[in-house]
Amino acid sequence: MARLTSDARERNEQAVRAAMDRLLSGNLPPRGKCDLKTLAAAAGVSRTAFYPKKNRDGTTRPGPYQHLAEEFARRLKALQKAGQITDPRAAQIERLKAQLAELKDRLAKRDESLAELTAFKTLAISRLTAQHEEIERLREQAAAAGNVRHLPATRPGTAPYGSCS
Repeated sequence: MARLTSDARERNEQAVRAAMDRLLSGNLPPRGKCDLKTLAAAAGVSRTAFYPKKNRDGTTRPGPYQHLAEEFARRLKALQKAGQITDPRAAQIERLKAQLAELKDRLAKRDESLAELTAFKTLAISRLTAQHEEIERLREQAAAAGNVRHLPATRPGTAPYGSCS
């Protein structure tokens, strides 16, 4: 691979800084994130230039644009700490997480309400059953005693006893 001239390196650094400003302002390319891969693609440089290199003797040396990658990470972290989300997908993820938490809360409240209504229904049915059994018992007791007199049924069109008409 050919070595970069100082002019080419300066042009690439300017392109990386311009791309960095665009990405951090939220102007992301389609399907792009606010990361080094997108930064490299937007600046037109190799992504590997942002990472340290190994010499033939095994020692490491900084990549040509590693300082820019560190600056990008620092600026991105500062924006995130300030509450600004430069990546629209990250903002969508945060919005969906908040919506999910709200829906889980609503679901828990609904489940609690259903449990209360089910308990109320069970209690009401139990009470109605007890009242029905009591009525049946009293009817049987009244029929067994034989001292209950049945009133005559009224004919249609006649006034009941004690009518004010």
